[in-house]
Formats: sequence, C-alpha cells, structure tokens
Amino acid sequence: MNITINFKRIIFIISLAFSFVCQAAIINDSIDISDDINRNILDDCDACGCAAGNGSSGFESLLNPQFIGIKYFAQHYRAKENLFVKDLTQDQYFNTMQIWGKIPLTEKLSVYASLPFHFHEKKTMQGDININGIGDLNLMGIYRIINSKDNFHQLNGGLGIKVPLGKFDEKGISGVNPSFQLGTGSWDYQAVLNYKFQKNKLALLINTDYTVKTENKKHYHFGNQWNYAATGFYQITGNEKAILSAKAGLQGEVYDKNRQFNEALPNTAGSALYGKLGFEASYKKFSLGGEVMLPAYSNLAGGDIEAKSRFSIFLNFGI
Repeated sequence: MNITINFKRIIFIISLAFSFVCQAAIINDSIDISDDINRNILDDCDACGCAAGNGSSGFESLLNPQFIGIKYFAQHYRAKENLFVKDLTQDQYFNTMQIWGKIPLTEKLSVYASLPFHFHEKKTMQGDININGIGDLNLMGIYRIINSKDNFHQLNGGLGIKVPLGKFDEKGISGVNPSFQLGTGSWDYQAVLNYKFQKNKLALLINTDYTVKTENKKHYHFGNQWNYAATGFYQITGNEKAILSAKAGLQGEVYDKNRQFNEALPNTAGSALYGKLGFEASYKKFSLGGEVMLPAYSNLAGGDIEAKSRFSIFLNFGI
C-alpha cells in the first residue's frame, strides 16, 4: 500500500536525522533558544495541498542564523470523488521534499529561498493518479524591524515572490480539487510579519502572512491566501552544544475563491484551523525538528474537501 510506503519513507528520514543529534547533552538553567525557535513561521500551502501554493510547508527561520537544510512535508485530505457523489471517499496525499536556505546580507537583512519537489497522489474509483516534479521557487527578503535591548521582543517583516517553475496542468482544474498541481503557473507575491516574545525557557511566536496570486497563462487565477499562527515553546533541556524544545500551538488558513477568465468559481474558497504539537532539537551546527497537525475546524471547497492531518520533519545545517 502507498500509505505503508510513505510511512516507511518517513521512518527512514527520521532515523537518518536522529543519527546526527543522538549525542545531545543536558541541562542548563536558562539559555537563549532563538536559534532553535519556530521552524514553521508560515505554512504557505494552498488549500488541499502544497502543489498550487508556494511549494513549502513552512516559511522557515525568520529568527534563525544562516543555514541550509532539507524538509519533508506530508498532507492528507479526503474529498468527494466527483460532483455526483455525496460522501467524501477520495483520499488525497500531498508530499513535498524541499531544499531551503537563509543567508544574512547585513545585521538586519537576510535572504530566504526554498525549492520544492512534489510527489502527490489521489486514489480514485478509476485508479490512482500520481504527479511528481519540481515546484515553484520561493525568494524573500527578511528585515528585522524591532529588537528590544533585553531581547525579549522581536519583530520581523518580509516581502517575497514565487517564481512559477512548477508545471500547471489545465486538465487538473476540472476535478474537485484544482490545487492538485505542481505549481500555480503564476507569479505570486508574499508579505509576512512575525513577532517573538522570549524569556528564559519560554517563548511565544505569532505570525501572519498574506499571498497575492495572479492569473496564469491559462487564464486561471488561484485565490489569495491568508495564514496566521500562534506557537508556544518550552525548552526542556539544553547547554552550549545541545538544546531540546517542545512546541504547541494553533494555525489557521483562509482562502479566497479561484477565478477563471475573471469569473469566480464556486466551491473553491475555504478555511481551516489546525492544532499542532512538535519538537525541535539541535546539536552543534545540526538542528532537527518535526510536528504533527490535526484539524480543529475544516471548511474547504464548500465542504467538498476535508482536511485530515499533516506531518513534517526537517534537518538543517548551519553555514
């Protein structure tokens, strides 16, 4: 079964990543955990999958130092088989492996980039449908707007662009989920704000972002997207070489209607709210993190699509 194969792939990735951090040591009373905080600044995927979004499960590391890394992100949705079927019987799996990096240009200004590879599947009554390939490239400038003298408060802002490298298949928009794509086929634009409060072993991160999407060459226009999230962190243990933190929070997503030839399409808008639980660990220059997200509320595509679960894991190396 494909689910078993995906599960084995996830276990392999986790096992490989843990081999780098299994020597983590313990305990310190109070330590700055900003280098370990929030690997999920912004979940910038479209409703029903990353494919037609920005090709990333997270807008990683507004706060972290320079790095290069790799991340696996999996999403599961249940959808109507077609317009004539009442029940949500079709399972849809969106999988993304992405490479990303963040490079500082000055003390306050950094450049972030991510390039995804998607491999998606949906199970239909006529058989399984699979697509895979490179997704859309993300580029963003990140600027530190405020950093208090006591380092308790920090505010960051960013502006970015999505370059349409992923293939857009016009036939794919005729299904219940038009986001079953490798890319939007359009140049899209992002703005993000990120606020962090941190004191001793506790931290709170609040994020909001907005993506403006444009019409592609096939005259299809995916709806604009607003994301928001609040995540709390607690440092379980740490010293100068190693840190282990737990995190929990809420994340919401709101999607505008898609349009074709400038006409709004029914059952393409929606919203969802997730609860999330995860961890982050670092050892010297390596950092490892993962999280599970489950929907507290789901109203996608007029109820034709239901969010089920998300899972992600990353491994980064400081440069």
